[in-house]
Amino acid sequence: MITLREFKAQDAPFIINTLNDEQVTRYLSSKIPFPYTQADANWWISQGSKNGVIDATAKAIEVNGQFAGCIGITPGEFEYSHSGEIGYWLNKAYWGQGIITRAIELICNEAFAQSNINRIFGAVFAGNTGSMKALIKSGFEQEAVLKQAIYKNGVFYNNHIFSKLKAD
Repeated sequence: MITLREFKAQDAPFIINTLNDEQVTRYLSSKIPFPYTQADANWWISQGSKNGVIDATAKAIEVNGQFAGCIGITPGEFEYSHSGEIGYWLNKAYWGQGIITRAIELICNEAFAQSNINRIFGAVFAGNTGSMKALIKSGFEQEAVLKQAIYKNGVFYNNHIFSKLKAD
């Protein structure tokens, strides 16, 4: 069973372990510190995961009672205030099981029902085919490919933009 919940202090070791795995962080934003420390996890749990479009901007993904990852929607501002950007990561032990696809569905349904969000979009690094497949399976459509729009660790990546509308 897959559920979304608020972060708890006891999630810290699992967050640290997951975000210190280079296979997990390879396609994540460089705003996530690497290496990831106890102080980073404490800040995330107490502050960083709060203040979003729904009860929290980010939620812990739990699989059969075990912490598995994170998913969230960051609200846009000003003229983009009815849009939100989805982001997520999952511990490698849970990859390929449809967990992130279900988590995407859950958080999108919650955001559409509990906020003024009309459009949710995801920006995906070229090469992150697992994420692209999960978004498509969750009802997202690819809108664009922004060529060499992402630069991380000395490499340019195309940015694949996917979106889902409340009416879809």
